[in-house]
Amino acid sequence: MGAVPLRDLVQIHGVRENQLVGYGIVVGLNGTGDGTQAKFTVQSIANALRRMGVVVPAASIRVRNAAAVMVTANLPAFAGPGTRLDVNVASLGDAKSLTGGTLLMTPMRGPDGVVYAIAQGAISLGGGFAAQGGGASVAKNHPTTGTIPGGALVERAPEISLAGRESFRLELRRPDFENAFRIERALDATFGPELASALDPGTVELKVPAALRDRPMEFLAAALDVGVEPTVPARVVLNERTGTVVMGGDVRLSAATISHGNLTVAITRTADVSQPLPFSEGGQTVVVPRGEVETAEEPTSSLTIENGTRVADLVQALGRLGVTTRDMIAILEALRAAGSLHAALVVI
Repeated sequence: MGAVPLRDLVQIHGVRENQLVGYGIVVGLNGTGDGTQAKFTVQSIANALRRMGVVVPAASIRVRNAAAVMVTANLPAFAGPGTRLDVNVASLGDAKSLTGGTLLMTPMRGPDGVVYAIAQGAISLGGGFAAQGGGASVAKNHPTTGTIPGGALVERAPEISLAGRESFRLELRRPDFENAFRIERALDATFGPELASALDPGTVELKVPAALRDRPMEFLAAALDVGVEPTVPARVVLNERTGTVVMGGDVRLSAATISHGNLTVAITRTADVSQPLPFSEGGQTVVVPRGEVETAEEPTSSLTIENGTRVADLVQALGRLGVTTRDMIAILEALRAAGSLHAALVVI
């Protein structure tokens, strides 16, 4: 495996996206909004009208063109005021569809309760729709969720500052002892000894040289461009629902012998009719069921694995024997149980 830029292997401690959430109202629906059972929708409409100077009792509101929704978005680490964000909108009540709806001004709050953005705009369902009439209905995709591209405007930037830092903590996206050591060695080889220090399998501390203390961003940009050759974990991922097998090419096997065969059982049932002779007394026509059981066992295929064989070579050999993907999954699970497969087996 070739060298990978450090930026693809680590993230800066404290520099991350922040999740935002808000509660809002979608209007302009063609009779597909929340019903009267969604009390929170009716109350929200009454509150919104009251803020605009229109006082209407909540009990007298009967509308089907509005729906209560939850609005979510991700706020990038260095997004400043005026930055636009994509937002996701999902129905909270019993609305049938959000097609044609417009989200009214919705405050977007972070985990600290502070409003960081305001969302508003027309909802796009990405080709989804729902229609009903005459006792029949039809729907495509998921009509109660949608997006508003660029629908949120950042009003407040998250408080993150890198100025004046004497060191940065690099957090590995996939903690590993060897990878942490390789990152330390690559940074020391590029910028000088004792600047990088692996604190644990998931953290590497990088000190800013004294000559660059007033320009930490310049140093950090250069550090994240350093190439590192990461290790590849010995892992085999199986998806039993789709029959997918994904593995690293260097996963090794110990010596083993595989014998795998399939047994097919077919049960058929026919009906025989027993009819009495003509003019016989007391005779009745009787239907007698008759069952037959047939079994067919495919020839068992055997394969001997030599010590050090790669899993990729095993899969190719099994494919030449006509073994199906689902049978390969069963074989790999058996090899893992027998101690021949030296890799983590992940079933999803």
